[in-house]
Amino acid sequence: MATRRSRGDGGLYWDESRQRWTAEVTVGFRPDGKRIVRKARGKTKTEAKAKLKELLDDIEKGAANASAGYTVEHALDDWLKRYAQCQRDPNTVKAVRSLVNNHIVPPLGARPLVKLEVDDVEDWLAEKAEVLVTSTVRNLRSILQRAINRAQVGKRVKHNVVLLCDELPAGKGTGRPSKALTLAQAEAVLAAAESSPMRAYIVVSLLTGARTEEMRPLTWDHVDLVGKPDATPAIPPNIKVWRSVRARGETKTRKSRRTLALPERAVRALEDHRVAQRR
Repeated sequence: MATRRSRGDGGLYWDESRQRWTAEVTVGFRPDGKRIVRKARGKTKTEAKAKLKELLDDIEKGAANASAGYTVEHALDDWLKRYAQCQRDPNTVKAVRSLVNNHIVPPLGARPLVKLEVDDVEDWLAEKAEVLVTSTVRNLRSILQRAINRAQVGKRVKHNVVLLCDELPAGKGTGRPSKALTLAQAEAVLAAAESSPMRAYIVVSLLTGARTEEMRPLTWDHVDLVGKPDATPAIPPNIKVWRSVRARGETKTRKSRRTLALPERAVRALEDHRVAQRR
């Protein structure tokens, strides 16, 4: 006499309408209490048993929702939706979506996520490194890694194959050369700025190293041209770099919120700028 399987071991039965043996296992429950069921079918009972074992193995390894129908493109689409909802700058989202559509989906998108191998990712990165610079190749790898991380949280894949890739191949070219000014060049810029209405902006930017997007939203409320020389320790004249012209008005990172000391030359430029504004 056939014995009933233990709870959690799934079920195996003949589906007359499909003329197939069907393996079935409950992987969880929806908010309304309905079961979430995964199925697999085989022409023979032995084949169906093997597929049932695979289903149970996926559940045990944390991939209860793994499916051959869920592709790399599906994982990228799911990640992009969440990425766009996190108050990102529209231009940033557009740039990331362009990388996905042009460089990830065409070679990898149709691949079932559960069948994506380390070799697939390494070969893809090597191909991209032949035509793209290293920073772009790094961004592509990061995007794919984050998309698979999200799929892994959703129990659609056992592990993230991108994390198993050994090294990032170097892209084409030697990278962008440094554009730092020499001392003579910096002095020439400062000298040329003396007669410019942008003098204060140029002097403060050059002497403090503040980013362009941090300089533009500065107001006089963020400027202290006196400081507290009698304090212990003394506080020099300074500007408070707390804002940015980025999408949400924030600095690039929380650590970028900082107070920068002003050298005497920057103080004089700002004093002259205030006088010119009042005039």
